Amino acid sequence: MKTKIRTSVEIAGVTLKNPVMSASGTFGSGTEYAQYTDLNRLGAVVTKGVASVPWSGNPTPRLAETSSGMLNAVGLQNPGVEVFCQRDLPFLKQYDTRVVVNVCGRTQEDYCQVVERLSAEPVDMLEINVSCPNVKEGGIAFGQNASALEAITRAVKKYAAQPVIMKLSPNVTNIGEMARAAQSGGADAISLINTLTGMKIDVHRRKFLLANKTGGLSGPAIKPVAVRMVYEAHHASGLPIIGMGGIQTAEDALEFILAGASAVAVGTANFQNPCAMADIIDGIEAYLEQYKIDDIRSLTGAVDG
Repeated sequence: MKTKIRTSVEIAGVTLKNPVMSASGTFGSGTEYAQYTDLNRLGAVVTKGVASVPWSGNPTPRLAETSSGMLNAVGLQNPGVEVFCQRDLPFLKQYDTRVVVNVCGRTQEDYCQVVERLSAEPVDMLEINVSCPNVKEGGIAFGQNASALEAITRAVKKYAAQPVIMKLSPNVTNIGEMARAAQSGGADAISLINTLTGMKIDVHRRKFLLANKTGGLSGPAIKPVAVRMVYEAHHASGLPIIGMGGIQTAEDALEFILAGASAVAVGTANFQNPCAMADIIDGIEAYLEQYKIDDIRSLTGAVDG
């Protein structure tokens, strides 16, 4: 007889049917993947970054493979919030899954403008990408300075009608400090980690592989770092956490949950296997059945148990 199991989780008052969602920037707005995987099965779809105006992104080449991962310097290319609301959001609302919009900007005002524009739209949560360069502060990312992170969190909360998830950068000295800064600013949840800054050089041409010189490293190579940071952020703030960074299998996802994540996001794995998230959902259910665990929520932070 099968164990009756609960896979639903709650993030900032929003219930997800299961803890698996897409990672921003790897799934578009779901349109490309809908022909390969059933979006209805996902806990949530997290969109590509949405800015107040269209962004063209960085020059090419902007992708490079690495050992156990990839570098990207796409530069958050997107058509802007108006196109998103008119084209992508109606597509997503056809499905029985939560919609999380990733918001990007170059100034605090940019972020607030998008958040305010989305306040009346059928969006479940907002994920604020604080790895964008703050043009008013010499280009350092909002998420690399605790006071800047707290300030932008507080600013967007004033305009947000939906729960706010702050997406933390791993390119910091103390991730716990950043988690506490987001909490102090009023964040409802945090997600981590975003990509690690990396570089690749063609030794034969003696040139950078990416036109931008540096890019964001993602994939299995960063998973141990990500698991450690999720664990530290969980103990530093107590906020609900969406963990990500190199998740390819159900076991990977469960590591993040045991470290303190309430949910997980899958990114680079989708490029190799468009059905990766469905496979991970199946694997989590099989794990719960195998160990006779009736509620996925009991596993959050259970590595300490």
